Amino acid sequence: MGRFKSPGQARRFLAAHDQINAIFRPRRYRLTAKSYRHARAEALDIWSAYTLEMTA
Repeated sequence: MGRFKSPGQARRFLAAHDQINAIFRPRRYRLTAKSYRHARAEALDIWSAYTLEMTA
């Protein structure tokens, strides 16, 4: 549980982290190198659009 104040706080953090992690870490063993690069570039585009939306 690390330095979380409660199990609920740890659960909320990990739930959000898992979703972000799934975007940025595609399953490499299932993809060709070209597909993997495309998936990473697409993830970066999604993240950039999201952060732009959150700061606007």
